[in-house]
Amino acid sequence: MNVELIGLTKRYGAATAVDAIDLKVPSGAYCCLLGPSGCGKTTTLRMIGGHEHASAGDVVIGPKAVGDAAPSERGTAMMFQSYALFPHLDARDNVAFSLRMRGSGKVERRAKAMAMLDLVQMGHLAGRLPAQLSGGQQQRVALARALVTGPKVLLLDEPLSALDPFLRVRMRVELKRIQTELGLTFIHVTHSQEEAMALSDLVVVMNAGRIEQAADPRTVFERPATAFVARFIGGHNVIRLPDGLIAVRADRIRLGAEAGPAARPARVVAVEYQGTSVHVGLDAEGLERAPESPAALTAILSDADFAARPLRPGDTIPVGWDAAAAHRLDA
Repeated sequence: MNVELIGLTKRYGAATAVDAIDLKVPSGAYCCLLGPSGCGKTTTLRMIGGHEHASAGDVVIGPKAVGDAAPSERGTAMMFQSYALFPHLDARDNVAFSLRMRGSGKVERRAKAMAMLDLVQMGHLAGRLPAQLSGGQQQRVALARALVTGPKVLLLDEPLSALDPFLRVRMRVELKRIQTELGLTFIHVTHSQEEAMALSDLVVVMNAGRIEQAADPRTVFERPATAFVARFIGGHNVIRLPDGLIAVRADRIRLGAEAGPAARPARVVAVEYQGTSVHVGLDAEGLERAPESPAALTAILSDADFAARPLRPGDTIPVGWDAAAAHRLDA
């Protein structure tokens, strides 16, 4: 089911949390709302699901506007950040609970619950209580519970944030598998750039209640629309030139003899080993640091290249980039 937001706005008194945003999410897409804390992404998700009332604008799900509809009437289901499982019910009965509230018979609801638990690979633990399940297992039960009512749109509020890094990667794969298998529209709130890039067909980067850019992950990374997007997505240098701002990917910064004819001297201020790569922070002549940045530029070198030509803080080296590597940013 497609989802469209038209001038969607949320105010809390004098504060505007979401500022007249427009967005189209195609049917069957995996969409990630990405941004820092306080950017309005969770408020947007809650307005789509009917858990927050919009101050202005509208939410359209499928063929109809649902601005005045209750959450149960929108064809959506919400998976909350805190899984909120009932501690006294086993996994099967947690999943079946919403069907019970809708009046489904015991045999029917338990059969549907088991089908959903099998989908999330939890059927073998259907009889366990939440306290007997790991965090990842509880998350799978919560996902099955959200899916069991047959929503057309699944809303996920930072569902992976409580998991350890290894399990987070594993669950990303599972979420994408389930979304693809069911053909549902997923709208997923996250502050993790890596998560959004790995999962989504559509990345929506939000800042201060507005959408800075909405595009597929490759476009967002290769051609960030604004300085905020370039900095938040990471892996880019935002450089102020006399005629405006440009972004240059950190892995396309050239050092030493490869810096080219437009090279300028730079001083190494930081070296961070990242396993397959090494991040080198540089202060370069005529280039200013961003307020939150420890260096004016970052160059990403392969581990092999760095090992062949190691650098240390305090070293001076020419720095530059190819003209084709520079992407002009909106003001």
